Amino acid sequence: MIEDNRPFSKPVDAEGAKANFDVNQRKLHSEGVSGLWRQVSNLLILVGVIVLIIMLSRLF
Repeated sequence: MIEDNRPFSKPVDAEGAKANFDVNQRKLHSEGVSGLWRQVSNLLILVGVIVLIIMLSRLF
């Protein structure tokens, strides 16, 4: 009865939470923890692609 006044008090879907946990665990085991080196290398790759696009647009 008190629960009717709280819209977000419904219990979490247990199967959905377990599936989300399993996906996150698989990702963690396959990729590892996202550290500083991974973020820096991703940034360098992104900058390289942008520079390549700019150079190709000026060339043609």
